[in-house]
Amino acid sequence: MSFVDTLRQWDEAVTHVERQDLSGALEIFLSIQEPNSKISFDIGCLHLINQDLDAAEKAFDCSIRKDEHLAIAFFQRGITFYRKKRYEESSGDFQHAFKKLRGNQLIDYKALGLRYKLYACDVLHNMALAEAQLDNWEKAQEYLVKALDCKTEAKLNIIDQALQSTLKQKTFKLVEFPSKVLFKPNKHYVAELEKKDYLGKAKVVASVVPQDDFSGFAPLQPQTEDGPTRPKEPEVLRALEGEPHTVLFEFIPETSEELAVVPGNIVFVLQKGTDNWATVVFNDRRGLVPYNYLEPLEISSKSKQNEGIRRPPSRKPPTRPERRTGKQGPTLSENRNEDRKHKDAQPTDNSYIVKVHHTFTFAISLPPEFLFDMLLEKISKKLNLPSTAVTLSLSSEADEQSVISAKTEMESVWSHANGRWITLWCHTKKQTDEKPDEIRFMALHSYESSNPEDLSFHQGDTITLLCRVNQDWLEGQCNGHIGIFPASFVEEVPVNVTDKQK
Repeated sequence: MSFVDTLRQWDEAVTHVERQDLSGALEIFLSIQEPNSKISFDIGCLHLINQDLDAAEKAFDCSIRKDEHLAIAFFQRGITFYRKKRYEESSGDFQHAFKKLRGNQLIDYKALGLRYKLYACDVLHNMALAEAQLDNWEKAQEYLVKALDCKTEAKLNIIDQALQSTLKQKTFKLVEFPSKVLFKPNKHYVAELEKKDYLGKAKVVASVVPQDDFSGFAPLQPQTEDGPTRPKEPEVLRALEGEPHTVLFEFIPETSEELAVVPGNIVFVLQKGTDNWATVVFNDRRGLVPYNYLEPLEISSKSKQNEGIRRPPSRKPPTRPERRTGKQGPTLSENRNEDRKHKDAQPTDNSYIVKVHHTFTFAISLPPEFLFDMLLEKISKKLNLPSTAVTLSLSSEADEQSVISAKTEMESVWSHANGRWITLWCHTKKQTDEKPDEIRFMALHSYESSNPEDLSFHQGDTITLLCRVNQDWLEGQCNGHIGIFPASFVEEVPVNVTDKQK
């Protein structure tokens, strides 16, 4: 079956799914003789909808066999194994999917024709569930704690509820992929399926070539004896930037810097790296493609006339080369990460950043020449309190040495800063006059987080409560650090117990 025929049937099957004709779509999909990895994935999804788990497993096997880097296929096969109660294999597939994320928070498959984002926290959530089904509760909690490090705001409650369930040794809900969301063929390829004939059939009216009664289009016949025997090489081909290469194998990108190509495409190599990755141009787009997926192409009028389009090779594509930093310097993603880290570490302009601890934590920015009155006005406006009710200090205890007032020289205050950042404590009048009893918690489990706003602690640590963010998250102080942490990780300690410990 030709690539065009496969593309046409693939598009037709997806159209049937959009019309809710799932049986018709599956019939078309199964008639494709050599389905690629994406089509096999679509077939597996339709089998999952029909509860045909054995057929779904085989389809996802085929998808992974043809593209071992497709994380979403491992994720779907893991769900299939989970439904078949084969929890060890399910956990293994979820772990494979997590490795394919390569440390990223998510993979957005939109560029590959699938409107879905695979989140690392969802994969870890399902890994924890599979381990919970195997009674490996500590392992399940470990995965969920790791999921908190790469959480998104929308998924925070789901992970926290799962954590609470594991503490009670109860299972929780599986995060499932919407099976009606399928890989779609490239819309540009689909648009080229049906070519319109604007000219119709040509008919020869007069010709200087004897016995030329051909009706239709044909290669031009020489009209004079001394005319050129072959056309000149088109100037546009010589003007193109880069060296032309033919694509030998289908390449599916895994990052935004990589470029999707299929066998038969002609790309122009701008630069070849020492790590076997090449920077190429294709359809006015620039990106990275493995150089061992390409073959140099000599563009000439003879080759274009006589050879035609080369058939893609039938052998298996080579392994994907490792991305590393060579003589060319860091990769695009590494450069972007370094830039992002640099931006996060410094304010975007010459302003000073003040982090303020109150019943909640917030940050404000001030110009370099800021005065105490300006600082106090901004903070009181943020708290919606009069400035007379606000007291600022350099430490959590508002004593004479740490309190900041209008008489304080701001240069001495800024000497406590780290770069252009400084941390202050804010006390309202009610807080300083009527200090409530401290509420303390004991850590039931260790909590480690890479997020700067979170509070890390070890099992057995004592944490002082500063405020309750919501029913699932608290803000506290431990070992001189302040941040938020999950409420399910701690247990409140009675006041008399903490007094005895003192």
